Amino acid sequence: MSGRKRLIRRLRKIISNREVNNTVLKRIRSFEETGRSKKKTFSELCFCILTANYSAEGGLKIQRECEKDFSRLNEQKLAERFRKLGYRYPRSRARYIVEARNIYSEIWRVVKNSIDPLKARKWLVDNVLGLGFKEASHFLRNIGFKNIAIIDKHVLRILHKYGLIEIIPSTLSESKYLEIERILSKIAGELNVSLAELDLYLWYMDTGRILK
Repeated sequence: MSGRKRLIRRLRKIISNREVNNTVLKRIRSFEETGRSKKKTFSELCFCILTANYSAEGGLKIQRECEKDFSRLNEQKLAERFRKLGYRYPRSRARYIVEARNIYSEIWRVVKNSIDPLKARKWLVDNVLGLGFKEASHFLRNIGFKNIAIIDKHVLRILHKYGLIEIIPSTLSESKYLEIERILSKIAGELNVSLAELDLYLWYMDTGRILK
């Protein structure tokens, strides 16, 4: 049996677990709800800026502690807040968040008016400091977009383990990101789930947990 077929079979088994499936669908609904709120959407943007080269758990902790601070503290005070919480990149991420705050009306317009998630993602990568393809995809997924892939180390490990990619790349160019996204899109299609759902199932498969 090919690695692809083994992966599909493993994922089908996970999807058939009612508790896991219900948790995933509940999380997807929560993302859609977040995307209806301008305030919550900005908080998710900050979360995704914070998680670049950092753990999702660590970013979530900072988000919970600093959610109100994202929109009110200046760059210096926000950096100091991050530093006191033990965050690894206090100065650069404080700067990115303040820069994003300064153009947030335009960011909100783009994500609310876009019907093409790929174009929205490209705009975010080109215009928002601190967002690469993975972070922009993470942000869009967390506000309700469903057909883009979050290609992180968990996903790459699984694809490599099952032989769908030859090596785990240390960095992902735009073309490589899109190439791997097409692989994931075919898997999602075969399983009849969205890429947003597939990401949560893959995360569960690798870690035994479902975060965001």
